[in-house]
Amino acid sequence: MLRVLGERRLACDGVTRREAIRVGGLGLFGGVSLPTLLHAKQQQTELRQRAKSVVLINLFGGPPHMDMFDLKPHAPQNVRGEMIGTPSSIPGLQICSLMPGIAGLMHEATLIRSYSHRYNSHNPYNVLTGFDGGNDAENYFAKRSDHPSMGSICQHLDIGPRDVPRYVLMPAFPGYGQSLRRAGPYGGYLGSRYDPLFTVCDPKWDRKGNGDYDPVLAHGAPLLPSLDELPSVTADRLDRRRSLLEQFDTRLRGIDKNGSVDGMTKFQQQVFGLLTSPKTRAAFDLSKDPQSVRDRYGDNLWGNSTLVARKLVEAGSTFVTVNWEAQRGGHWDLHGNTFGMLRGHLPVLDAMVTALVSDLKSSGLLDTTLVVVMGEMGRTPRINPKAGRDHWPQCGFSLLFGGGIKRGCLVGRSDAQAAYPADRPVSAGDMVATIYHQLGVDSAMTVDDLSGRPVHIAHGGEPVFEAIA
Repeated sequence: MLRVLGERRLACDGVTRREAIRVGGLGLFGGVSLPTLLHAKQQQTELRQRAKSVVLINLFGGPPHMDMFDLKPHAPQNVRGEMIGTPSSIPGLQICSLMPGIAGLMHEATLIRSYSHRYNSHNPYNVLTGFDGGNDAENYFAKRSDHPSMGSICQHLDIGPRDVPRYVLMPAFPGYGQSLRRAGPYGGYLGSRYDPLFTVCDPKWDRKGNGDYDPVLAHGAPLLPSLDELPSVTADRLDRRRSLLEQFDTRLRGIDKNGSVDGMTKFQQQVFGLLTSPKTRAAFDLSKDPQSVRDRYGDNLWGNSTLVARKLVEAGSTFVTVNWEAQRGGHWDLHGNTFGMLRGHLPVLDAMVTALVSDLKSSGLLDTTLVVVMGEMGRTPRINPKAGRDHWPQCGFSLLFGGGIKRGCLVGRSDAQAAYPADRPVSAGDMVATIYHQLGVDSAMTVDDLSGRPVHIAHGGEPVFEAIA
């Protein structure tokens, strides 16, 4: 279990946040039993695997669709806001002018403008599982009875190679900035062995910032967990004075000398072997990448995470998530200063997405890599007195590239004020079902919850076939 230590604060039940956070960050390497695998295979129809890998960029907090990809220039001023449009490579479609790189790539994308669900909560639970029937009281914090994430299901089905982490979440587990563990990315009732590999990070900022709605860019890169204790690892024991590769090399020299892995358990040896594999080490070693490449991605915490995501895909990882969430305004929960926040965030998003899609296309991997950019909800059409937009799960967007997705395709549209879908609402389950379908997984299959009840992995959602090539 990966224990991440944060500020010591009492929760409402009297339990310290520090004690509450015990994340199964290295619990993804367990095997699948033969009966389980055969049962899963039996449920699957013969689907063509269009995507071998998924990169999901989750804009934590809820990105404002009407200020990014669904502009409403003719709406009232207190709805349309301050963002102006620029023509995209889809004729007739304008997106925010702060994303010129993405605008030039829209002919490669499918844009869903009618993402709509019921789950008004700040965690990636609906995004990563497709379940939108929960609420804050039940689903704010991760728990054993949660539904499993898409990446966990992929591991459950033994999808992808075994010499590289197959399910990775960067730069840290959702909620790390507040020392709480948010629901969404875990194995849930399938078990912690299907959790992702959570990287750790030690972000730096150029300035202190002025509250939650003053965007200060986080600098740094995702780091592999410390090797001092496997699988019990504490983030604060990571030796920040030495690089992870130096720590790898020190441990490996000890192994070469005595021919053993210091009395590690078999499970620990599996973890250690995976983290020290040449493919994993190369993916996380950004020192070998030219500065010009890092500059194209942004050379910040989000750009570097996206660059590592690309390298993990090249190494064979199946499901990689970049969760944009940090302190000092490093989030998309834009209750105040929405347009100031966007002026800070959108150029960063534009650089990292443009670099990722362009590099995958140049290397020939875009056809087999599904890139998804979205958040857990949209924002209110009406601007509040703090120049912000509030929670609005009724309408949002999802942007998809590659992985068998149609090019230059628009799915759904919102009404005149971007408040509700005017046609073709796409649910959280539909989005998840679409991703499963591209991975060759039957979204109608079931897995058993803790009570033995079969639960559909897409929670009744169906693939958005209009978006599939």
